[in-house]
Amino acid sequence: MEEFRRAYARLCAAPQEPVLRRLRERGASPGRGRLDLAAQSLSLETCGALGRLLPGAAPFAEVALGDCGLSEEGVALLLHGLCSNTTVKLLDLKGNNLRTMGAEALGKLLRQNKSIRSLILEWNSLGMWEEGFSSFCQGLGANNFLQRLDLRNNQINHQGAGELAMALKQNASLQELDLRWNNIGLLGGRALLNCLHSNKTLKRLELAGNNVPSDILKAVEQAMNHNQDRQTILSESQNRADILSKEVLSLKDEKTKQFLDLMDTIDKQREEIARSDRMSAARVSQLQEALDEQHSLINSLKARLQMTEAALALSEQKVCNLGELLNAMRQEQTSMAECHFKELQQQKQEGADQEAKLFRDLSVAEEKNLLLRNQVDELEKKCKIQQDQLFQVKQDLTNTTAELKLRAMQAEERLETEKRRFKQSLEDMESLRVKEVNHLTQHMEASEHSMQERIQKLEAIRIALEEQQRLEHLEEKLRLMTESRDEAQNCCLKQKQMVAEAQAKANQLSLHADGLRRRLEELQQDLNSKEEEKVTEVNRVKVELQEQIGHLQAERTAQNGLREKIAALERQLKAISSSHREAMLDKEGEISVLLEKLRMKEADISRMREEEAQRASFLQNAIMAYVQRSPLGTHSSRK
Repeated sequence: MEEFRRAYARLCAAPQEPVLRRLRERGASPGRGRLDLAAQSLSLETCGALGRLLPGAAPFAEVALGDCGLSEEGVALLLHGLCSNTTVKLLDLKGNNLRTMGAEALGKLLRQNKSIRSLILEWNSLGMWEEGFSSFCQGLGANNFLQRLDLRNNQINHQGAGELAMALKQNASLQELDLRWNNIGLLGGRALLNCLHSNKTLKRLELAGNNVPSDILKAVEQAMNHNQDRQTILSESQNRADILSKEVLSLKDEKTKQFLDLMDTIDKQREEIARSDRMSAARVSQLQEALDEQHSLINSLKARLQMTEAALALSEQKVCNLGELLNAMRQEQTSMAECHFKELQQQKQEGADQEAKLFRDLSVAEEKNLLLRNQVDELEKKCKIQQDQLFQVKQDLTNTTAELKLRAMQAEERLETEKRRFKQSLEDMESLRVKEVNHLTQHMEASEHSMQERIQKLEAIRIALEEQQRLEHLEEKLRLMTESRDEAQNCCLKQKQMVAEAQAKANQLSLHADGLRRRLEELQQDLNSKEEEKVTEVNRVKVELQEQIGHLQAERTAQNGLREKIAALERQLKAISSSHREAMLDKEGEISVLLEKLRMKEADISRMREEEAQRASFLQNAIMAYVQRSPLGTHSSRK
């Protein structure tokens, strides 16, 4: 998309910024198979540049140019570029007010383009000019690739509908045609209905808003249903034909394979026949050669017959020699059997010694294994005892921690109660002091008031009494006042002393609380130290257990090694016993072979004796017959 944008900017002297922005947005978006310039006012220069960029394999499968306000020349340039395009499947030109030149350009596009499957021409004016729409319909009739055509709101009248009907009779690919909101009327509806008798591919025809009678619309709908049924039947028949063709191809392949297998078997049979012929010919030649050899053997036997007398003595000598050899072989066989028996006894003795040694090693290993198992059991018992001790230590530690926590909580509760009691006593003392002070102030005020009244009375009396008596009386009252003041001061001092004692008690209680807090901290430190000691002890026990486990594992590995050694020794013992068994079998086989050879030699000797005896008898008979047929025999018979 970026290359297309650069090519557009290079071809245009003044490229339109909205077009460049739209191309840039489409280049940044993931779906790059659509060129969407809808609602963009495209200039003639832009249309020419796009017409030069669209031929061939453009990077778009859909081109949307709806509501672009295209001029007749711009539409011609764009559609001229799309004539040789091979990638665009959908073309949207709705709302561009296309007229004569646009219709002619569309007809040319439909005649030449082979890739567009859907064409949207809604809201144009293609039906206003008969020549241009006729050219468009001719292109539609010549097109065999378009499947969907939208001609809504194109001002198509009944004549245009007739042109469309003629085109639909020739077209064999269009499946959907939308003619809503035109001026087709009764005549146009009849023309379209008549064309549907010859067009069998159109499955959807929309005629709403065209003043077409309802009976024609129903007939068109029936024809569409018929075409849809026909298309479904055709698709099913096509699928069945494809399936049958696949089955036929598979059967052909199987038949060819069977034929080739049959030809291979025929070739193999022919080769076997030829090979058998060759073998029979070779056999015949061999038999002929054998026959020739038999003839030569008969001739040689005839020659050897003459030599039998001389060979008879030699054969008797050979019989004697063979008897001597037989006796020597028997003696040798007996000596060899004795040697083999001694070797076998020695090997059995060695095997028994090795087996006893292995059994002793096995018993020693089992004793060691028992000792190691006992040690393992003792270590496990020790480990359990240490675990129990560790559990007891943990229990004691938890008990002590719980007891310490309980004591700390009790101390804190006691401290809180003492604090509350001390606060309550302080509050009570403070309230008593306030009450006493108030009482004293009231008493002072009352006394002062009474004193004032008395003074007034004394002043009244003073007028009657003498001045000296008044002074004495006043002195007495002053003395009484000083005494009451001293008593009040003493009460205040006592209250101050009580407050000081309460403060001292509070300080003592705070010191006691601090002591308890320090004790609690000390107990916490002791608890932490005990916890650390417990952790160290646990770690030490874990280390000891790990060391013991390591020793046990080492002993277990040693036991496994001993077991492996025992198994190896057992395998070695089995191998030795099997080798001894095989040696025994070999020796027995050798003895049986020697006995068979000896038997064959004795049979040969007996057969040779019989042949020599037969030959001697044959020779004797022949000599007797010759003597009887000779003149000497006849002369003796005459005598």
